[in-house]
Amino acid sequence: MQHHLLFNRRQFLRRSLAAGFGIASGFTLTRSGTAEVIGAGTAKKLVFGTPLTHCDWMLKDNRPQVVWGIEGVRHMLSVCKAAGMSQVYWRVLDAGRAMYKSKLVLPAENYEFDQFYNPGTAEEKVLLDSFHMDYQRRGHSNRSISEMISALHYEDFDSFAAAIQVGHELGIEIHAWVTINEDDHGWGAPAAFARLHPEWRWVRRDGRPYHSQLSFVFPEVMEYKLGIIKEALAYDLDGLFIDWLRTGDVRDNPQTDEKGVANYGYEAPLVEGFKHKYRDDPFKIPNDDPRWVHFRAGPRTEFMRRVRRLVKRRGKGLPIAVLLANPWCYRGLGDRIAGNLKGLLCDVVTWAREGLIDAASPAGYFKGGGSVEEACRELKSDTGGKVEIWPYEWMPKSSGEFAAQTARARSLGAKHILFWEADYLDDPEASAREALAMVMSAEAAEGRFNRRSR
Repeated sequence: MQHHLLFNRRQFLRRSLAAGFGIASGFTLTRSGTAEVIGAGTAKKLVFGTPLTHCDWMLKDNRPQVVWGIEGVRHMLSVCKAAGMSQVYWRVLDAGRAMYKSKLVLPAENYEFDQFYNPGTAEEKVLLDSFHMDYQRRGHSNRSISEMISALHYEDFDSFAAAIQVGHELGIEIHAWVTINEDDHGWGAPAAFARLHPEWRWVRRDGRPYHSQLSFVFPEVMEYKLGIIKEALAYDLDGLFIDWLRTGDVRDNPQTDEKGVANYGYEAPLVEGFKHKYRDDPFKIPNDDPRWVHFRAGPRTEFMRRVRRLVKRRGKGLPIAVLLANPWCYRGLGDRIAGNLKGLLCDVVTWAREGLIDAASPAGYFKGGGSVEEACRELKSDTGGKVEIWPYEWMPKSSGEFAAQTARARSLGAKHILFWEADYLDDPEASAREALAMVMSAEAAEGRFNRRSR
């Protein structure tokens, strides 16, 4: 068995060398036919982390190891481990549903996609067609995807608990990836709480409410969202990864004005509060008035303060990381987001100054300029060097691409790379996956927030 494994690996690596990327891989062949890392230790190793969506990985029906239950989780995390991932950000919410045991959010099953796949108006049909929804995701239509996910029974399976159990067995940190806004995946699947309380949703300058997004200015929303954080903190997790970028229902795009500034935040308590504080009317000043932008960002900053207090109360020094935008960022059909404060109402300057976050990653979506380097430098400037900045990289498809990513991180002085997204590791065929994983693991350091060090 061992001889057969070495023979296959030798064949693959020789083909790789012939293709011209052996040096980039950092490998040479020994006389015995094994692969040996060259240049190991010449550069400081990097911490690798990756977000993982369990139900997305379950769509890989061409992988026999992808099975329901804890053994499927073991396969997923073993693939991550082999590629050097020391931190996995396990998604606990998906499309308004929970993939953990929650008393606040319905389990991720029985999605209500009826409106999404049966648009009620001509405009909705045009929007649906613009996303090519029947042609996405590994040969499956989105309709079949919804049916496949709806067949998964998260009511009976706590994927987060399974991930923590297996991850800790493998020496991987498991952080809770919380998409803190309503992440609808199109439309038709907001959380039950958002369905029941349309009066607490975002409101545009023209008075139109959003379909599902909930405003932190309302105390009830604040307590609901903090309740989700409390539920996550009840697990033996290794940190929080709060995703501020995902903001739901595509029918609400654009979510910014022509300058990329958030077009929401006109909920009555915010409008009246601003009038009381500044003796001015938000409707009579520009949407990008700095006073009005900062005022609208206030409730999110208060949420982050309360999250930090919850984490401190729990103990063990759990880190808080956030996923954010960049000044060239876009979402949906290309609607521009003018950075974190103006575009997302996330005041990262204050968050960093008050010690509310430990790390931040600027998402790798760019329109009309920008790059990973520029996004990281911009976020580092905003946060005053007070938090770690994680370059956001797409999961590499080749050793050459990976070499460029690690070189970029080192040029930025980064110690950590966020690779998007974990299930892409399982896309290549076995031989290619194994060779690339060896390259990646040779550059990987252990997570600095590793639970074993606490």
